Amino acid sequence: MKQTEGTVQGIYQATGRGFGFLIPEEGEDYFIPPRCDGGAWNGDRVAVLPDRTEAARGERRTGRVVEVLERANRVVTGVLQKHNRELWLQPDQERLPGPIQVLGKSRLARAGDKAAVAMTSFGSAKHPPLGALRRVFGPAASREAAVEAILYNYEIDPAFPDAVRAAAQAAPEQVGPGEREGRLDLRDKLIFTIDGASAKDLDDAVSLEQDEQGRWVLGVHIADVSHYVPAASPLDLEAWERGTSVYFADRVVPMLPPELSNGICSLNPRVDRLTLSCLMTLTAEGELVGHTIVKSVIRTVERMTYDDCNALLAGEEAALTQRYGAILPTLRDMAALAAVLEKRRRLRGSLDLDSSESAIRCDETGAPVEVQVRRPGVSEKLIESFMLSANECVAAHLKALGKPCVYRVHEKPSLDKTEKLKSMLAPLGYTLGAADQFSLQKLLAQAQGKPEAAAVSSLVLRSLMKARYDTEDLGHFGLAARDYCHFTSPIRRYPDLMVHRILTALLDGTLRGASEKKLAAAAARAAVQSSQREIAAQNAEREIEKRYLAEFMQAHLGETFPAAVSGVTRFGLFVMLGSGVEGLVGVEALPGSGWHYDEQRMSLTSFDGSRVFSFGMPLEVVCTGAAPESGQIDFRLAGEAAPAPPAQRTERREPSRPGRRDRNPRAMHVPKSRKGRKKR
Repeated sequence: MKQTEGTVQGIYQATGRGFGFLIPEEGEDYFIPPRCDGGAWNGDRVAVLPDRTEAARGERRTGRVVEVLERANRVVTGVLQKHNRELWLQPDQERLPGPIQVLGKSRLARAGDKAAVAMTSFGSAKHPPLGALRRVFGPAASREAAVEAILYNYEIDPAFPDAVRAAAQAAPEQVGPGEREGRLDLRDKLIFTIDGASAKDLDDAVSLEQDEQGRWVLGVHIADVSHYVPAASPLDLEAWERGTSVYFADRVVPMLPPELSNGICSLNPRVDRLTLSCLMTLTAEGELVGHTIVKSVIRTVERMTYDDCNALLAGEEAALTQRYGAILPTLRDMAALAAVLEKRRRLRGSLDLDSSESAIRCDETGAPVEVQVRRPGVSEKLIESFMLSANECVAAHLKALGKPCVYRVHEKPSLDKTEKLKSMLAPLGYTLGAADQFSLQKLLAQAQGKPEAAAVSSLVLRSLMKARYDTEDLGHFGLAARDYCHFTSPIRRYPDLMVHRILTALLDGTLRGASEKKLAAAAARAAVQSSQREIAAQNAEREIEKRYLAEFMQAHLGETFPAAVSGVTRFGLFVMLGSGVEGLVGVEALPGSGWHYDEQRMSLTSFDGSRVFSFGMPLEVVCTGAAPESGQIDFRLAGEAAPAPPAQRTERREPSRPGRRDRNPRAMHVPKSRKGRKKR
């Protein structure tokens, strides 16, 4: 064990170019120069000894890794290569060193295959890293192999263990008479679901009526998943491990087996379903004046889609109006109430960030054939608004009673992030005082409708802290909510299932003493685990989406597209098309002989000062390359001569000896964050 006195601990972030950074738990980052990484790999937890000399004002702090405290890359995926009768694995992650010598033999493993190895040694200056072959996914050039490798890398298993499948198959297919006892019977109420057309895991339904005093009674009815997933059962343990469902293109890797997620737990139309209902009494101004949370049984009258609801509310489809005549008046009232609730949130400081996302449509073979940007319509906003209201109500309810809860927390931006946001906004002509909700809200309003609106929204989004789960109620900065939790999606999120379990114990009168302590401890474990699995799922979804988009763009090589600069690095410009497809215009594809990179202002300026490219700038680009195996998409500026192919990005060196891979222009880029396909 090395001496760690006087060191700073944190996560080592490699760049794939010899140097890296220490990301400490608190304070500014440290620059780790070449040959000072101490054998650390990207993501490792390390101890860094800072340089003894104090950094001058404005200069970055530096240090060297003196100990690797915890390894992050126990399993590595990549492409197999053969050299001198030996197999080597070139890692998929550009920030990892390689190649890795593969131990063990397999008749199925061939050069050019995508594979995974379990690390047995991380190597040294004299010896290469070693890994035992664990799985072969197939030819690396195929999207299927790339997707399987990504899921494997993030420990996302499409298949369920036998014990879990058996438990799911033993679940009832319909609600029995005995299960309805002790529940509020709402089967005669006008309750319906509104979801995407392809959704099968329908975990929320809504209702709206008026009481004797003319106040609104908004019902949010959520599938009672905890009734079918007992604590510590095989189903529960598997759901805890997964933490969340994973959605990409035309597929889903569910948290719960389909027998539950698409069957008895899904609020399918015209069948009895067990639910937890949050019934909120609201004034015409949207003020919450009372609420009831109760175990219930419902029977939804319709399975509505967002598209149909939007058309109904717009009065565009006479056939739909006739078909859903009984629902339309309630739907209109819901839209009006949702607008009132949204206005109240905006007045308290809730941020209205760009919520568009790329929607990939696949053919019957699973190949991507269309990419569109999907923006929320009235019905999407309606459901979002009602789910937010229920989540806030449940969180405030449990907090007021002093009971355990898994809160969804979102802290205010750090000083470092605020200062960086200010410097990046300056080139776009915007200034920012304090980074509070109202200042950010004003900033977004100023940019609305202007060409740079998407860039400003993206910059604000990047400046915010990442939302996570915690048992301490720290509030939600982005929503300007004092209390917030996730209650509305227990089919696909474990924290929601945990909140349901706590509510059920409270309603049954068993949430006290040892039982309450046990649930509080389980909530604390779930908060940590679910936060980690959420990050893994988001990273996997993003990486998989890149593969689908690259395959889609293979059919559009040589075509010209309008785009905007979505990221700037010293190695080129990331550009995003109107469809959400993102790729790189490398510096070698830019005109001129050299470029100066300004990290603070996110710009590239030609040495002669005649050209400047900055974040948010509109461009016309031509697609020059797309690789589904890596997800890389390349562009050049329209009207410029095509550059010579960059050999260092398209060819890999023979793995004759271990060494760091050639510098990668994509390594430090953080793609634009996207909202999930499901409701918050």
